[in-house]
Amino acid sequence: MNSLLHNPLWSLVLSLAAYYTGISVYKRFHKSWLNPLLIAIGLVIIVLLIFNLSYSEYMLGAGIIHAFLGPVTVVLALPLYRRRQLLKDHKYAILTGVLTGSIASLISTVLLSKVFNINAMIEKSLIPHSVTTPIGIGLSQTLGAVEGITVLSIVMTGLTGAILSPLVFKIFRITHPIARGISLGTSAHAIGTTKALEMGETAGAMSGLAIGLAAICTVIAVTIAQLAGWF
Repeated sequence: MNSLLHNPLWSLVLSLAAYYTGISVYKRFHKSWLNPLLIAIGLVIIVLLIFNLSYSEYMLGAGIIHAFLGPVTVVLALPLYRRRQLLKDHKYAILTGVLTGSIASLISTVLLSKVFNINAMIEKSLIPHSVTTPIGIGLSQTLGAVEGITVLSIVMTGLTGAILSPLVFKIFRITHPIARGISLGTSAHAIGTTKALEMGETAGAMSGLAIGLAAICTVIAVTIAQLAGWF
C-alpha cells in the first residue's frame, strides 16, 4: 500500500478521480457553490491529510497535468479566431470591457495591498489573479513573485467569479450573453468560462474570447508598469 501511494501515477489518478467526482456532484445538485474544482481541491486535500502525503509527493504525478499548462496557452488563440466576426461586430464594446476589467483588476490589487499593508512580494504574487493559470504563472515568474501564491489566487478568483456571478447578474440585471461572457472571461478566466457555457453558447464563446484578450491586456499593462518602475 505504501509503495502504491508513492507511485507518481497514483496522484495523477487521484486528481482525475477527484475532479470527476466534483463534476458528478455538481450535475446531481446543480448548485453554483458546488463547483467541481472546489470539490476536487477539497477531496485531494482530505486524501493527502489522511495518508500523510506531502505536496511534493503529490506533485510527482500531478505535475504531469501542470506541465501541460504552458502548451495549453496556445489554445487561447482558438476562440479569438472562431469568434472573429463577433469581435468585429462588437469590437469597441468588447475591447473596452476587457481593457477596463483588466486594468481595474491590477489597480484594485495594488491599492488594496497598500491599504492592508500587504508584503510587496505577496502583492506581486496577487497581481495576475484574474488571468488564466499559464499566463499567471509566467507573469509571476517575470515579477519574481511566489508562484504558489499566484496559482492559489488565480484559482480562488475563478471559483469566486463562477459561484457569485449568477447572483451579481441578477442584482444588476445583466442579461445580455456578450456582457455576461466578457465579464466572466475577464475576471474569472477558465473557471468562469465553465459557468458562462452553462448560460449559453454565445456567453461561453465570448468568455473564452475574453480570456485571451484579458491575458494580452494584462501582460502589456504589467510590462508597462515594470518599465515605469511601479513594480
